[in-house]
Amino acid sequence: MQDDPKTLVSTDWLAAHLKDPDLRVLDASWYLPQQGRDAKAEYEAAHIPGARFFDIDEISDNRSDLPHMVPPVEKFMSKLRAMGVGDGHQVVVYDGAGLFSAARVWWLFRLMGQTNVAVLDGGFPKWQAEGHPVEDLPPVIRDRHMTVRVQNHMVRDVTQVSAAAKLGDHEIIDARSAERYRGDAPEPREGLRAGHIPGSRNVPFGQVLKADGTMKDAEGIRAAFEAAGVDLNKPAITSCGSGVTAAILSLALERIGKTDHSLYDGSWVEWGAFPTLPVATGEN
Repeated sequence: MQDDPKTLVSTDWLAAHLKDPDLRVLDASWYLPQQGRDAKAEYEAAHIPGARFFDIDEISDNRSDLPHMVPPVEKFMSKLRAMGVGDGHQVVVYDGAGLFSAARVWWLFRLMGQTNVAVLDGGFPKWQAEGHPVEDLPPVIRDRHMTVRVQNHMVRDVTQVSAAAKLGDHEIIDARSAERYRGDAPEPREGLRAGHIPGSRNVPFGQVLKADGTMKDAEGIRAAFEAAGVDLNKPAITSCGSGVTAAILSLALERIGKTDHSLYDGSWVEWGAFPTLPVATGEN
C-alpha cells in the first residue's frame, strides 16, 4: 500500500509519525444502532495516543431532519478549534470498524477545503492487532484556527441528483448492499421505500476493501467499479444509506486518481422518503 497523507496512510506510517508536533489523530468511529456499539465509550476506554473523538452525529447540521448532514461552516470551524485541530496540521482519521466511518470525516475535511487529511488503512483493529500503543487519557488541547474554503462541487443535494439521474451525465454509485440496492432487503430506517435511484450502479463498499478491512490497490479498486458497469470517464456521485459509507467509494475514487466525484449527502434516507421521486428495483 502506497502511503499518501492526502488520502490513505498505513499503520506503519502513523506509528512513525505519531510524535510529529503537527499531527492530529481523530477517532471518527460511528455505528448503526443495530450494531450495538457505543463509539464514545469505546474511545474513552482505549484510543490511539493523542487521538480526539470526532462525533459524526454531533458535528453535523442539527437543523436538518436527516441524520448527520454537513454542518454549517461556523459549527465545523468552532468544533475543530475546540478539539485543537486547525491550519497546518496533518490529520489522520480512523474508526473502530477498520474502514467504515472514517472516510466520511476525510470527505468532510476535503469539502471544507482541508487537504492534509488521510484515513488510517485498517483502522483501530489493525493498529491494535499489530501491538501499537493505545491509551485512555484525554488529549492535551491547544487552540488552533482553521481556515475553511468550502468546495461546493464535492457535495450534491436531492435536486442535483435527480437531474443527474434524468440526464444520465453522471455515474451515480450506490455503496449499499446488493440486497438493499435491489429492494430485496428492508431498509434499516422505518418509512423508507426499498430500491435504488434509477440508473445508479451498485458497488457495495466492501467491494473496494480487502478481507482484513484495508483498501484494495488501484487495480483492485478499478476492477470493482468496472465490474459494476461504472463508466469512470463520467463524473461520479456517490450515495449510500445516510452519506457515511458513500465516502468510502469517494476515497476509493480519489485513490485511483479520479477527482471529479461528489457525494449525495441526503442519500437513501432522503431519496427513499420522497414519494414523488422514482425508485427502481432489481439489478438495474
